[in-house]
Amino acid sequence: MHLNLSPELQGNAAAEEAARIVGKCVHCGFCNASCPTYRLLGDELDGPRGRIYLMKGLLEGVPATAKTQLHLDRCLTCRACESACPSGVDYGRLLDTGRALSSVRSPRSWSGRLVRALLRGTLTRPWLFGALLRIGQTLRPALHPQLREKVPVRTLGPVGPVGFKASPISQAVIPAPPSPAQRRVLLLSGCVQPALSPGIHHATVRVLAALGIEAVTPPTAGCCGAIRQHLDDPVGALDEARRNIDAWWPWIEPSSVDSDANASGAQHALAASGAPVEAIISNASGCGVQLREYGHLLRQDPVYAARAARVAALARDVAQVIAPAAEALVKRLRPGPARLAFQSPCTLQHGQGIRGLVEGLLTRLGAELLPCADSHLCCGSAGTYALLQPELSGELRARKLAALQRGAPQAIVSANIGCITHLGYSAEVPVQHWIEWIDARLMP
Repeated sequence: MHLNLSPELQGNAAAEEAARIVGKCVHCGFCNASCPTYRLLGDELDGPRGRIYLMKGLLEGVPATAKTQLHLDRCLTCRACESACPSGVDYGRLLDTGRALSSVRSPRSWSGRLVRALLRGTLTRPWLFGALLRIGQTLRPALHPQLREKVPVRTLGPVGPVGFKASPISQAVIPAPPSPAQRRVLLLSGCVQPALSPGIHHATVRVLAALGIEAVTPPTAGCCGAIRQHLDDPVGALDEARRNIDAWWPWIEPSSVDSDANASGAQHALAASGAPVEAIISNASGCGVQLREYGHLLRQDPVYAARAARVAALARDVAQVIAPAAEALVKRLRPGPARLAFQSPCTLQHGQGIRGLVEGLLTRLGAELLPCADSHLCCGSAGTYALLQPELSGELRARKLAALQRGAPQAIVSANIGCITHLGYSAEVPVQHWIEWIDARLMP
């Protein structure tokens, strides 16, 4: 697709990259068949090809309008179109630039800006989000139905065993059993997951410990930056990436601690041990996508570019660490309900390109995985999409649950906190992280 970049954008690295991405598109339309919003609405401008035409216009200097912004906002950023595209169009990166241009040229209403500012300010601060969540749970019966479904019911114990209806939230804090760890990884702490479902982190630590892997979570690391990246604050997203890199770097390069006067005693002990981490893992696939983008996002930063590229190279989904040790886990698991439906998040299969790994792992561990029609389509969660586009999100959830529950599973398992919470509100069976299913069967 030919594009004439507007004079005002020439020399702008992001715009020039976007122009190259548009140039790869041959407008074949294969992407539309995999696009959830196009399949729902049937509007060319609510499919990837139509949105690319809109963004092409923005790059060529066409004025942005509220209609342009509407169609770009309706995109889930599921990136299923990337998996379907025969030309290798990096649609996700193009969309980030297109949305940024649109928001500058056609400023949102004051209410739209306020909503996004509130989401950025609360969701990325675990202490604040946790406090507001507890208030919301207390007031849940009085909330508007659309808001009520975003607030999980609070429970006082761990997530129930598979086969019982249970909220995805868990307030139990169960430490990992002591084990001689010969390997070490960094575990992304995240922002909303510790409050919504702390059991996921606890399960991750325990399962890794059973394999002799220590999971370290530096307290100064936090949100991966994805929320700000997709809510009109790319500068804030870069700041969060830099903060995480600073928090993780002593564990990646222990020798660097010697020259850091502010390093803690624990970090100096690590430096003395000379044992760097082997990976930076995430148990939320949405965060995993953002970590893999650090090198690209900070490529122009003279201070952080090299470190960001190193972090991106070390980024792994937790399944990539556990799957190679599946046979060792088999011996540690007790029998249990195993008729499962797996919801593969878009951020896992399209964003990170990890397909079949979790399914294969669960099968080797004794699960009977039921088929799911249109497993490549989004469930409608998509980060804050469920809050900003509730009607479209709700329709996609209904379709996804119909497909997942068709075979009468005992539980639905997923790999992303947003999907788990979104599906859990309406599901007829428990919805939990797949690693929680493993942890529930783990013998002491």
